[in-house]
Amino acid sequence: MSEQAVIHSNPKILGGTPVFVGTRVPVQTLLDYLEGGDSLDTFLDHFPTVGREQAVAVLDLAKTMLIAHARAA
Repeated sequence: MSEQAVIHSNPKILGGTPVFVGTRVPVQTLLDYLEGGDSLDTFLDHFPTVGREQAVAVLDLAKTMLIAHARAA
């Protein structure tokens, strides 16, 4: 999945905060859950409008971006 297929940003939705496409759930919320020690399943249970495929795609994108950043440094 491409970034555009899973992440959306619109000034009219939460002031432009990146959200999962088709929801009002900020992508940062997933990262906060995981950082806090919660599982992906817990996040998905709390935010049923986010699909597992979307969440995994966001994590894959974050991983790819971190690797690219590390290589550029």
